[in-house]
Amino acid sequence: MKVLLVEDDLLLADGVQVALSRKGYAVDHVTRGKDALSLVSSEDSCPDLIILDLGLPDMDGLDLLPKIHQKSAADNFVPVLILSARDALPDKVAGLDSGGDDYLTKPFEVAELLARLRVLERRAGNRTQTSQSATIALGPVSLNTSNHRMRLNSGEEIELPRREFSILRILMENPGRIYSREQLNSKLYNWENDVASNAVDVHLHNLRKKTGADFIRTIRGVGWLVEKHP
Repeated sequence: MKVLLVEDDLLLADGVQVALSRKGYAVDHVTRGKDALSLVSSEDSCPDLIILDLGLPDMDGLDLLPKIHQKSAADNFVPVLILSARDALPDKVAGLDSGGDDYLTKPFEVAELLARLRVLERRAGNRTQTSQSATIALGPVSLNTSNHRMRLNSGEEIELPRREFSILRILMENPGRIYSREQLNSKLYNWENDVASNAVDVHLHNLRKKTGADFIRTIRGVGWLVEKHP
């Protein structure tokens, strides 16, 4: 799961990046609104979630929000969590009315930030929700997004490593869509990672052994997909 952090306070941004990375998120950080728009408008680098500060050096976050929604593809909903020191009620209302999906004021606890991100993930994903967990079910495979466990029709339950879980989640949330190696790399790693050229191939090889070779299809020379199931 890739998060774009738009925040010009470098000390705060560093702390958020560390906290999210420890929880399995790939985090890209920019300090300017125009850089955020550039990433959102690119299919390969578009994030899954955005954490947005309102007081940016080149534009106000309230002006940036509608531009983010205009730039992102119509079928690629990107939820935005506003993270701001503006704590007055009119500021919160303005942020939500401008297109924010949630609003968290500074200072904040990391635990609350993570909880709010999980809520936004559940809203954005194409999944079945229960009071206990969020589950994506396709054919013989069910993926629990709360505990990173995969369950097969045979009843076998497997806890997946972080990268394998992320790949399987991406494919299962978008059945029928082909993802290239570059697209999966962009979802799994941030700009600063030194990524081996065959890293995604290795993760997919391991996943296919666990899910069954036919569940994840290889489209030779193009990428991978999970078929839609009735």
